[in-house]
Amino acid sequence: MGVEMIASALNGANAAFLADQYRRWVRDPGSVDQSFATLFDTLGDEDRAILGDTAGVTWKRDGSGLDLDVAFSPAESGQAIQGQVPQAGSASPEALHAALRDSLRAQRLVAAWRAKGHLAARLDPLGLRQRTPDPELDPAWYGFTAADLSRTVWLGETLTSLMGCESATLGAVVETLRTIYAGTAGVEYAHIADATRREWIRSRVEHAALHGWADIAARRTILQQLTEAEGFETFCAKRYVGVKRFGLEGGEITIPALHAIIGEAVTAGVGEVVIGMPHRGRLNTLVNIVRKPFVAMFSEFAGASFKPDDVAGSGDVKYHLGSSTDLDLEGHVVHVSLQPNPSHLEAVDPVVAGKVRARQDAAGDTEARRSVLGIVMHGDAAFAGQGIVYETLAMSELSGYRTGGTIHLVVNNQIGFTTNPCDGYSGLYGTDIARSIQAPVFHVNGDDAEAVVFFARLAAAYRQTFGSDAVLDIVCYRRHGHNESDEPAFTQPVMYKAIRTHETARTLYARKLVADGVLTEAEAQAGWDAFQEKMDSAYAAAQTYKPNKADWLEGCWSGLRPLSGADLADQPVTGVPAEMLRSVGAALSAVPGTFDVNPKIARQLAAKAAMFESGEGFDWATGEALAFGALLVEGHAIRLSGEDCKRGTFSHRHAVLTDQTTQAEYTPLNHVRDLQARIEVHNSLLSEFAVLGYEYGYTMAAPQTLVLWEAQFGDFANGAQVIIDQFIAAGETKWLRMSGLVLLLPHGYEGQGPEHSSARLERYLQLCAEDNMFVCNLTTPANYFHALRRQIVAEYRKPLIVMAPKSLLRHRLATSTLAEMGAGTRFRPVLEEIDPIDPARTRRVVLCSGKVYYDLLAERRARKLEDVAILRLEQIYPFPERDLAEALKPYAGARVVWCQEEPQNMGGWQFVDRRIETVLRQVGNASDWPGYAGRMAAASPATGSARVHAEQQARLVNAALGVA
Repeated sequence: MGVEMIASALNGANAAFLADQYRRWVRDPGSVDQSFATLFDTLGDEDRAILGDTAGVTWKRDGSGLDLDVAFSPAESGQAIQGQVPQAGSASPEALHAALRDSLRAQRLVAAWRAKGHLAARLDPLGLRQRTPDPELDPAWYGFTAADLSRTVWLGETLTSLMGCESATLGAVVETLRTIYAGTAGVEYAHIADATRREWIRSRVEHAALHGWADIAARRTILQQLTEAEGFETFCAKRYVGVKRFGLEGGEITIPALHAIIGEAVTAGVGEVVIGMPHRGRLNTLVNIVRKPFVAMFSEFAGASFKPDDVAGSGDVKYHLGSSTDLDLEGHVVHVSLQPNPSHLEAVDPVVAGKVRARQDAAGDTEARRSVLGIVMHGDAAFAGQGIVYETLAMSELSGYRTGGTIHLVVNNQIGFTTNPCDGYSGLYGTDIARSIQAPVFHVNGDDAEAVVFFARLAAAYRQTFGSDAVLDIVCYRRHGHNESDEPAFTQPVMYKAIRTHETARTLYARKLVADGVLTEAEAQAGWDAFQEKMDSAYAAAQTYKPNKADWLEGCWSGLRPLSGADLADQPVTGVPAEMLRSVGAALSAVPGTFDVNPKIARQLAAKAAMFESGEGFDWATGEALAFGALLVEGHAIRLSGEDCKRGTFSHRHAVLTDQTTQAEYTPLNHVRDLQARIEVHNSLLSEFAVLGYEYGYTMAAPQTLVLWEAQFGDFANGAQVIIDQFIAAGETKWLRMSGLVLLLPHGYEGQGPEHSSARLERYLQLCAEDNMFVCNLTTPANYFHALRRQIVAEYRKPLIVMAPKSLLRHRLATSTLAEMGAGTRFRPVLEEIDPIDPARTRRVVLCSGKVYYDLLAERRARKLEDVAILRLEQIYPFPERDLAEALKPYAGARVVWCQEEPQNMGGWQFVDRRIETVLRQVGNASDWPGYAGRMAAASPATGSARVHAEQQARLVNAALGVA
């Protein structure tokens, strides 16, 4: 049977004939010719869907596969056969069936190549990794023989989009598929549910594979970028023999890929690019992408600091540092920044996303989110092995964390330190996790420079078009060991035997351009020599180079300064006029008339209104809301995120109200007055590491926004310890990067067991030095109000760690007055005695912090003790030495005891004991050192028994008060 026969059978009105025959068969298999009945009976759902795609028949997933709502009359069917295409009508059923089967089988073959062709791609530049051929890519899988390759098959629109014609020999179809999908690039996109996105990728991949895209100028540019990338590594290897630099050798094509991504994005409207990456290749990226001066880089190689001598800070190794610059790309100015990152390879991923979000918000790009692009570079082993990668991917499409897509560039060295891929991940690729968010993955052989650059541009274009993540997996190799002095042949002898004789990507590409007549060998060598001369000049200048300014406190950070000793001595005024507080209160206690508020919430709103009428009884949530509202009125935006933070873990905040009929949300704090700033409150995904990193990243670009992260329970923050240790606590001293991030960590011993009692205060105190952050365990809503406002009112930025309350949220004594938050008031690091205790008659002073204060107060009042004073250390770090000395002076003859709920090896004791001792000596107190009252040292933070907890709590309170 000829091509015309099958073409007419599957086109025009004859499709109606086939549909009518199928409908008849579905309703009554005996109503059609037996040959048709046999054919339809043997077709599976996949073939029925394929037949529909080819013939234009409407199918649906109801078991039959065909949309039975489409009506065809026998008369129309007959007209189609007899009138328009008489040849088809005269064909025998057997011939029609044979041609139809050929088309269906060929269609399945094409679909298989589009979905799985990447498995046949030649991705390994070393040629060491060979996969077993996938049988579904072999025509024999579908019943074709070698003799069938010369037969013509009709595939209609499928073949038109692939080869520009409706029919071709099976052999030509297979060769076309191999050329597109089994070359030096493998494309994973069939897993994407959105047909529009799949078609967008397919059309571009299939077109580009058949038609060269790079003109002479583009090819020369790629070679120049390879020259700069390889030339820098070669120069460093020659000048700094054996020095650790974690070079990019073997993956130099990464630099042209980055150029391509940025260039494509800028053309599509991106005005800023934020890059995050591990240490490998960082120095190359700094000088060739971010344009850090070569002279500055070589000065650091010689041991000089990256900052001026008069700027404080410990610094970091050069392959952890960041930088930024403005680039002019063909008339488009783009700001490019590379974020600093510790050796925790993927920790920077959410930091980049958070910073991108902040920059988009600042630009007013809150819907499309295309103006700022995040590029995150990964190693293959880290992308597969680090859980933070998935956590960051998982938030990419969530409303509170969406950034319009991130480009993930995997520098796939095919090794992780000394671990082979077979031991590094389960699955086909190290990038498999990206499929979980339906991101396309472009695998490219790093030795094919033009293919890498094409897919880099395609990834950027995909992000700009669809606002979603895309992954570029550059399969390359690592020419040296984990670092330049490491011997990789100990563990990978075969791989490194191949690497030793493998030519560089630049060498291969230069040879190709010479062969194609794009340039001569002399021109290629001249380009190399010119770059090396440039390196020599920078090296000579580096001998006397000194940085003249630090890379900080510019742009949106202008007007801020480092914290000084004077700042710690005098707290800034953070109180606000009563009328502003009352205007915030009016918004807090009201909802629109049409809003169906929960009855319990309505009672809470009425209670808030009563607070403002009396000026007393302000609870914790209201104190927080007043701090937020005042900042919003003053023009400072607020961002609060965490698990369940809209309502609050303990159902205390209710910052976002939910209509009980429509599920619509209402945020009272966004309705204080016109032209105010806005608050965003986001319930996060169930993640600590990524979400905390994200919020830290947000603070990197929004110093005038109050950013808070709330843990569901305080010790859940231990899942984000890398962000706390490496970024929050040390970011300023290492990298000159300030942050005003607030951590709210619910803390307090109330018999809820080991995981719901302690926020691990001791861990944060252990990180405290050089006035790097505030650590507070507060007891009043007013002090919480002031601590929050200090984060923005102060002329510096420091992280604030708050041991947030639980039972105190509703404690009848843990309240404040409106006056304590009014004009002229400020944060108080130490709170003095509130009862009429005579210092001269006081035998004992109990120092404490946080919730235990109310237990001590209640017991003292119950026992009517008049010779025990209780002082509260509200801020534990920076330690308020002067304030504590002033508070202790009246009690010179009293015994001083530190009381805490935590075990002796936890909490604040081991941090404060020597500091309190110093204060006692300063004021001439009778005590040489403080006593201790608290739980005994323990391996676990708390008991799981409510009875044992109550007994322990009673003992420590009595011990602190000095009673039996």
